[in-house]
Amino acid sequence: MTSAGATTKRPAKGFVILTGVFRREGKWVTAECIELGTATFGRSLEEADRKLQEAILLNLQGLEDAGERARFFREHGIRMYTDYPSVVRESVPPEVFSRSHVLRIGEQLALATA
Repeated sequence: MTSAGATTKRPAKGFVILTGVFRREGKWVTAECIELGTATFGRSLEEADRKLQEAILLNLQGLEDAGERARFFREHGIRMYTDYPSVVRESVPPEVFSRSHVLRIGEQLALATA
């Protein structure tokens, strides 16, 4: 039950598309989420990708917990989708590895490779 004028905050339902960029640097692979600026590294593409997914989820969970996700998305031009877009444009230079991830936002944050 809420008092007069109070609103109940419901979690957003939908997903965002995030881009991971991976670069080979010596024996390491660096990984960065372009939209969030989250970065990490690993000894292989798979390790760097796994660690980047974990870092993305931690970053977004922190934003969600602080009530800042909507503001952050708005200020950084991160679009929330409810229907899968028909076209996703590549914005990553061809000399780097790239993987796209779909982040579902609802009852719980979930990341799926797309």
